[in-house]
Amino acid sequence: MENKAPENPQVDPNSELKEKKEEIDLSQDAGVNNPEFLYLNGEKISTNDLIEEYQILKSRRAKKEKYVQKAIRKLKEIDELKVYQAELIKMQNHLELTKKKMMILFEGRDASGKGGTIRRTTRYMNEKHYRIVALGKPTEEQRTQWYFQRYTKHFPHAGEVVLFDRSWYNRSMVEPVFGFCTDKEYDNFIKGVKGFEKDLVRSGIILIKLYFSVTKDEQARRFDRRKNDPLRQWKLSEVDLQAQDKWDEFTLMKYKMLEASHSRQAPWTIIRSNDKHVARREAMKVILNHVDYEGRNPDLDFDLKTDIVLSGAHELEIMDKHMKQEGRFIY
Repeated sequence: MENKAPENPQVDPNSELKEKKEEIDLSQDAGVNNPEFLYLNGEKISTNDLIEEYQILKSRRAKKEKYVQKAIRKLKEIDELKVYQAELIKMQNHLELTKKKMMILFEGRDASGKGGTIRRTTRYMNEKHYRIVALGKPTEEQRTQWYFQRYTKHFPHAGEVVLFDRSWYNRSMVEPVFGFCTDKEYDNFIKGVKGFEKDLVRSGIILIKLYFSVTKDEQARRFDRRKNDPLRQWKLSEVDLQAQDKWDEFTLMKYKMLEASHSRQAPWTIIRSNDKHVARREAMKVILNHVDYEGRNPDLDFDLKTDIVLSGAHELEIMDKHMKQEGRFIY
């Protein structure tokens, strides 16, 4: 009697997986180290697709890790600045109580970190008792006036801090480099600025002059970032775009400026600003060290980093040394 196969044979649920495993195993037996296909949960997948997906996930993970590390670093930097920002509030209260006046000049090349330092310096200060002054091009009427006149109208009153984001020192660097002033106007400024500032200090104003010094390579890197970042493109101006080409001219004018205007009564403080965070912290220390205010935190480090903060006289010595050894100024 002939045996008939059952009409509904029982299907082994693992048979398909076994077959697929056998297919993979056969590939391996054949000596293929990288089979063209693999099976995952019953789905046939190209190994090339798997490798591409792995590379994408790996790249995303690396970027995520980079962002996480950057965020952690930023938080640490914020916390480090907060203790000095708290001291700035104490200093501001002291100036208000004693009716003292403070004026801070922020100078330096384009993209040297002036604006960022100003923002962090004033972040928690009482806005009723400080002002940030950033003047544009002089009007035709102002060009007929005494050069310092348009700045004097913004000077601080008793108990106030005024921060100049660029100041009358435009006449010593930007204007002569780009031909915005005559030789006579420049010479008059250089001859008169030291006496002008001595009068300010003699009148009781606490005058702090900060020059932010960035290297040429770092300035170029920051310009490139501004060009490619839509949130920063507004910072770029025609003058900025020519700053790299006119680097040596700016350096020469910086030397002449320091030589003519660094004085015991109104000294320059140079801040190396390739590292923005360190420059901001050290600038705050410089400002705080100008005032003997009550409640100063005795546990806080107010000592300046000597490789970051230099006097104008020391900078002139370094520039002279570079000129003798290299035949040119470097900073």
